[in-house]
Amino acid sequence: MTVTLKDFHADWCGPCKTQDPILEDLEEDWEGRFEVEKVNVDEQQDVANEYQVRSLPTLVIENDDEIVERFVGVTQREDIEDALESAGA
Repeated sequence: MTVTLKDFHADWCGPCKTQDPILEDLEEDWEGRFEVEKVNVDEQQDVANEYQVRSLPTLVIENDDEIVERFVGVTQREDIEDALESAGA
């Protein structure tokens, strides 16, 4: 099973810069247990529309079957970890 964390962000988004180090640490510590897909909403509006992203940052955690969790705004590591575990990472 593949678990993916989609990180919807933009260069002009201040809170996204707060979210980045949290995701980087998580990716390092969970090495290989999930994939991170960064989606720049300015460059990939079609993907942002598909996921109905209205605010940034938005994190979407999904597995092969479904979207497991969706976070809007800066999200703490513990919440992301719980969602990753629920998704099967």
